[in-house]
Amino acid sequence: MKSPVGERFSEFFDKWICQLDGYLQQLVRVSREGLSESEHQALVSKLTAHYKEYYTVKWAAAHEDVLVFYCPVWLSKLENAYSWLTGWKPSMIFGVVESMRRKSVAELTEEQVRKIEQLRVKIKLEEEKVEREMERQQVAMADRKVVELVRTARRIRNEELVVVVGNHQVEGLVEVALKGVLAGLERVMKAADCVRLKALKGVLDVLNPSQSLDFLAGTCMLQIQIRKWGQNRDNQKGSNPIILGELQNNVIF
Repeated sequence: MKSPVGERFSEFFDKWICQLDGYLQQLVRVSREGLSESEHQALVSKLTAHYKEYYTVKWAAAHEDVLVFYCPVWLSKLENAYSWLTGWKPSMIFGVVESMRRKSVAELTEEQVRKIEQLRVKIKLEEEKVEREMERQQVAMADRKVVELVRTARRIRNEELVVVVGNHQVEGLVEVALKGVLAGLERVMKAADCVRLKALKGVLDVLNPSQSLDFLAGTCMLQIQIRKWGQNRDNQKGSNPIILGELQNNVIF
């Protein structure tokens, strides 16, 4: 059952993906027509603004109900299987860049390759930092105070304590504990999203406008195709699973 926040975000996400598909068609057309560098840059700016809108809406919705983003009903099972802390894993985009090179879509200079590798190492470290914070949040669920709260609530249900007074007190403590948990999850989600945006911006800063078009076309196609195949799999029992690595290597370019 969808929460009100989940329903609103589902509607937004469907429209956002449709718009992303429209941008993908523009990227393919512009790449083929060989337009000017300024026109390339204008389209790159439009697409990055589209991604910015996604995270602006996501963060506002998560402030109301962050839990819907840890079990998103608007995604297929395949999309959820590859989800990393409510979104795509930042390191994934370096696979897109490498695919560009292997398929001879973009020739990177030695300086570009060096900068991409430096960024990859930096992003990997930041991913690990976010993962440690998520682990800390998970471990905190079983700390001494929470365990004592669980025991107290159980004793009240068993009428070992004064129900009227004790129950209200425990409910208040539970509410405080849950607020702390949800705030922690929201921080982790935003930290993960910031790493995603940093990785995306970092690659775009290294590539020239023409390369950026090809890179964005690859990332858009990857997201759109995973969604389409995931939805098809959810609707067709017994279909073969799609392997993300094969998609990156063989389909994008």
